[in-house]
Amino acid sequence: MSIELISILLLFLSFFWLLGYGVPVAYSIGISTTLTILLNIAVVPGITTVAQRMTTGIDSFALLAIPFFVLAGELMNQGGVANRLVNFAKSLMGSLPGGLAYVNTLAAMLFGAISGSAVAAASAIGSVMTDRMEEEGYPRPFSAALNITASTTGLLIPPSNVLIVYALASGGAASVAALFIAGYIPGILVGLALMIVAAVVARKRKFPKGERVKLSKVWQDFRRAFFSLLMLVIIVGGIVQGVFTATEAAAVAVFYALVLGFSYKTIRFADLSGILLNSAKTTAIVMFLICTSMAMSWLFSFESIPQLMTGFLLDTVSSPILIFLLINLTLLIVGTFMDMTPAVLIFTPIFLPVVTQLGMDPVHFGIIMVLNLCIGLCTPPVGTILFVGAGVAKISVSKVIKPLMPFLLAMILMLMVVTFFEGLSLWLPSLFNL
Repeated sequence: MSIELISILLLFLSFFWLLGYGVPVAYSIGISTTLTILLNIAVVPGITTVAQRMTTGIDSFALLAIPFFVLAGELMNQGGVANRLVNFAKSLMGSLPGGLAYVNTLAAMLFGAISGSAVAAASAIGSVMTDRMEEEGYPRPFSAALNITASTTGLLIPPSNVLIVYALASGGAASVAALFIAGYIPGILVGLALMIVAAVVARKRKFPKGERVKLSKVWQDFRRAFFSLLMLVIIVGGIVQGVFTATEAAAVAVFYALVLGFSYKTIRFADLSGILLNSAKTTAIVMFLICTSMAMSWLFSFESIPQLMTGFLLDTVSSPILIFLLINLTLLIVGTFMDMTPAVLIFTPIFLPVVTQLGMDPVHFGIIMVLNLCIGLCTPPVGTILFVGAGVAKISVSKVIKPLMPFLLAMILMLMVVTFFEGLSLWLPSLFNL
């Protein structure tokens, strides 16, 4: 057995063994990478290489956008934005049969897009909507299941931190601006699919509908939510028009969210220390994941793992469609036990050369990968949003699983549609010459 094969086996077996024993993902990645590099000590200068690759891995101007968007999300989360978005969504859709289910979905999509965080959307919208829906006759498990799946749409609809991470992992093959614009149609389609499932369930179980809202009330709620919605236009419009980069847009988002919070009188100077501390904790976790994942990505290149995977798949599977399905299946499985950021950083260097060899655009693959991993966030055993959504709804995860299944099937269906109809991802970027 060659030293290269032994290195690959050691890398993956140690990584999955550590994960199985409950070691945090970032530590599992770092330890398995270090062990494998030590095996190659004759050709690689050991621990020094790990430290260097971890440091240079986050030496990127684009990554500065992540702490800024995290801070903007925290400011939005505590700035009274959720209630305004919920009220506006209710004015638009609350009078339909099962209307609060549509309100939950639309509000989660809007808040997720504005904050750039599925966790923030699940906690903010879930805390507002679950009690409201229960008061009007909706079961808490159904409300939680809908909130969990709808919250992930904000990872496709820009601004999205994970799309920035994918742009980094792609080595410049996909720009942040192109990915941001590409996520709109798939994100909206996923939201619509969830609404259709909610409509079917609502009619079957005869969920109530709210009173018809006067146009003046719709206008009033729109005005209250206007400046929150305007953030999307400023941030994404500025990036697309070349007014500022994604990193500069993130800084603008922080300033805008801060002004909004003080204007709404929902944020005080005394609150800023807690907001900054929470943002720093989240940023530290994400950056440490990126550090260790970039070290592992370098090791992939050193061991020629992407080239081996590309050769293996192209030699053993003749149908491109079957290869795309296998990659989707792999990512769906990966998403059930691995968080999104390390999954993107680890598997992009492995699968991107394969799909580009088959003619798939890197931007299109980025949207497919993120949508795949969004599904994983909603599934046990590690699904972050599953546990956040259940916790906010104050029910056990086991009670959410059954009502969650139809929504997950709708997301998987949309994944297949987005995979095989590339125009859904690439039409808008081509329209803006991105």
